[in-house]
Parts: sequence; structure tokens; C-alpha cells
Amino acid sequence: MEIKDISVEEMQARVARYRELKASPQAFVDTRIPEYERDIYNVIGRGVTEDAGLAPSIIDSRYFGITYVGAEPGKGAALHAHETIEVFIPLVGRWAAYWGENGDKEIELDLFDVISFPPGVYRGFRNIGDAPGMLMAIIGSKETTGDGGRVDWAPSVLEASHATGLRVNAEGDLEEK
Repeated sequence: MEIKDISVEEMQARVARYRELKASPQAFVDTRIPEYERDIYNVIGRGVTEDAGLAPSIIDSRYFGITYVGAEPGKGAALHAHETIEVFIPLVGRWAAYWGENGDKEIELDLFDVISFPPGVYRGFRNIGDAPGMLMAIIGSKETTGDGGRVDWAPSVLEASHATGLRVNAEGDLEEK
């Protein structure tokens, strides 16, 4: 490996300041369904976000991406799957991670607990606390490009989201139906 010496200015481009992060309240096709309303902050890489306008704070996302998820009590993400590993870490509040074709299996997570879902498993999460919460999601990449692939939504989620007028186009981005 070649060892590099980079400047402070170059490192500044690799710092994500929380106070400067921009959120998308509609980063995924499920976010118009009331129980899945949440704010998505792309910290490192775009990950699997379906909102083409949500730029990451740190662009270089080789091998993984990091997203923060903010949600009110009772809200979270609908059942979905990925081709790569996905990790959830509660940063604020208590969360439940659930999985299975019907989401009938569940584990509760406290602050800084870590759960790692293998590829190809339907999973979701929700804030089970009594105050707004924050969760970190880390998604693996299929290659060094930072491409986490696309989200595979459970059929019931796509049906409910299409009823709201929101769908994912062939490029993997959100569009109005």
C-alpha cells in the first residue's frame, strides 16, 4: 500500500458535520405511508436512497455507506431487503428491528446495540421509545464503488406506496405515479 500525506483541507471534505446534514423526509418509496415517515441523512455515500436529490456529506463510500435515520415514536422503515449486509445501531432512543416475510420476528435494541442483517432477508425497524429517536444504518457495497444496490420492498409495501402515488422508476429513483 502506498502511504499518503494529505492536507487538512483534503480531510475537511471527508468530515460530515451533523449540524450541516440535510435530511430527506421522502428518501424511500415507503415514506408516504404514515407509520414509515422518517428523515434520512446520507452521511457517507448515497447508499440505497431512492431520493436522487439527497446528496451525501462524504462522497467516498468504498465498501459501505452510512445513513442516519430520525423517526418519531412508532415510526420507522417498512419491510425491505438488500443484496448486501445492513447494520442498525440506535444512537438515540429504543428501537425494534423486525424481519421475515411478514415482519413477525423482532428484537428490541437499546442505545449502541448493533444488529447485522444478512443479504436477502426482509427487515425493517421502528422507534419504540416515547421520544424522537436516531438510528445509524450501515449498508455494505457490492463493489468498491459504494453501490449498495437497490431496495427490494415487500410486495405489501409497494402496494401501499403505489396507493400514495409514489413509485420507484427503472433507475431506482422516486417518481410520482
